[in-house]
Amino acid sequence: MPTTFAGVEQQLLLCMLAMLRPGAAFFAAPVTGAPQVPVQLRLVIALAIGIPAMKVAGLHLPVEGILSAEGLLVAVGEIVLGLGIGFAVQVGFAAALVAGETISNAMGLGFAAMTNPMSGQSSSAVGQLLSMLATFLFLATDGHLLFARIIIESYNTFPPGGSVPVQLFGQLSALGSLVFSTALLIALPVTAALVLVQLIMGVLGRSAPSLNLFSVGMPVAMVAGMILLAMAAPLMADAILQGINEGLRQSAALANGR
Repeated sequence: MPTTFAGVEQQLLLCMLAMLRPGAAFFAAPVTGAPQVPVQLRLVIALAIGIPAMKVAGLHLPVEGILSAEGLLVAVGEIVLGLGIGFAVQVGFAAALVAGETISNAMGLGFAAMTNPMSGQSSSAVGQLLSMLATFLFLATDGHLLFARIIIESYNTFPPGGSVPVQLFGQLSALGSLVFSTALLIALPVTAALVLVQLIMGVLGRSAPSLNLFSVGMPVAMVAGMILLAMAAPLMADAILQGINEGLRQSAALANGR
């Protein structure tokens, strides 16, 4: 422990620098990045992970200080790496939300929207249901602990003060296609069946022109959608868990420089 004021100042600056990468990662990651999570809790978690990682990686302040050009480059590199590692974990959660929006539109529940506590934005009821399911699966499979391990292992590949890999941005942009493919896998069982229901209602409308489809079609689609959601829940949970594991795998690949 430092015994002088100058030593205390250096130690505080080291702690602040060590908190940048895990703090940015937890800010961009699901669950901990939700608006409902207090900032103080994020800071405590970032400090608890950053200090051991700092000791392992041998983090040192730049010679000219943290406010110099070299210090700012180190800080920006830590923040960019943390954001990239945390953003990759969002694949499963974003896919669940997109799948929920697709199912809601097919059921006729696109107008039933409310504030999503995970993102702070307005989303459909089915989207919130699948987002909560993704949160439960993420925590139940110890995804948060694996994510903390990925952050610590990233210090072995990218020690503080090193250059940010250029391929990081290309890998993050490629995650967009992964989100849509995973969302299609989640929503396909229910959406395909709802399309058949809509086709049947269209045939009934042609065979019985006096039938009011607006008063019959929407209740039928909603009831069929609820039944299909209950029947396809295990398959959808497996697909969401697959998306979460893929996001963790992509995050680990970024942290290991692959």
